[in-house]
Amino acid sequence: MLNRRQTLATLAAASAAAVLPQQSLAMTKPVAFIPCLNMSTIRGQKLGFVKELQTASQAGFEVVEIWMDSYQEYLQKGGTTAQARQILKDLGLSVAQAIGFAQWVVDDESARQAAFEQLKREMGILAEIGCKQIAAPPVGAQNIPNFDLKKAAERYRAILDLSDQTGVVPHLELWGFSKSFSRLSEVMYVATESGHPSARLLLDVYHLYKGGSSLDSLALVGKPAIELFHINDYPASPPRDTIDDADRVHVGDGVAPVARILQAIRRNDRPIVLSLELFNKTYYAQDALQVAKTGLARIKSQIADFK
Repeated sequence: MLNRRQTLATLAAASAAAVLPQQSLAMTKPVAFIPCLNMSTIRGQKLGFVKELQTASQAGFEVVEIWMDSYQEYLQKGGTTAQARQILKDLGLSVAQAIGFAQWVVDDESARQAAFEQLKREMGILAEIGCKQIAAPPVGAQNIPNFDLKKAAERYRAILDLSDQTGVVPHLELWGFSKSFSRLSEVMYVATESGHPSARLLLDVYHLYKGGSSLDSLALVGKPAIELFHINDYPASPPRDTIDDADRVHVGDGVAPVARILQAIRRNDRPIVLSLELFNKTYYAQDALQVAKTGLARIKSQIADFK
């Protein structure tokens, strides 16, 4: 009977690991942070989905954050989700999250319904490769000042309810350049007001700075709300009001208080995925593998003292 119980327990654990790769990852790696490559960092080289994955693996990453358009182009050209899953397995990679741009929060009801259907399709093909998260930025509302955040919370709740069916959770993304959803207080309100237990925030070193959020407020977010965090750095010039996405640089090449931010968001129960998100045209002109290797080395250097 004891052997049978042990066998059943082993099988149950294996099953849970297969269904919840990120939780399995957290349990097997007793570290504070896990480096990840957001494909934005090598997006300018136009490698295509498979080559992006190969580059990440060759650079030493074990976790990636993919872009929906690249993944969908791969499928449209004849690739399958089963093949993509096998490629990931062969490369030793897991997909932590996907970057998508469904207009889930806009006021136009027909556009919102289209976004809902879009998300349903995207969540479906993400689940088939083991990805359990998708970014939910305020696409379509970024230029609207004083957006009704209570309505935004209701709409975020609607796509969180969709995640209950698909198993892929939308993480509410802060965009520092937008006229709403640019400050930590705004996305925190939307997430908490949604009233859904799966509500999560997608924050970013650069966007926290661009939107003018106080880093002292990070402690108020609550540890469960952050599972993946976009890591990068920014230079002292240009100033905050004119700095943009393309000005982000490798960790350590700017003036961002990265160590302070990591200390504020670290969790004791599981590691946080640190996804390197850059859009630097100088890096786009360089060899993608070297850019990825440099990015990983900088992240590892930054987190070396975190246990």
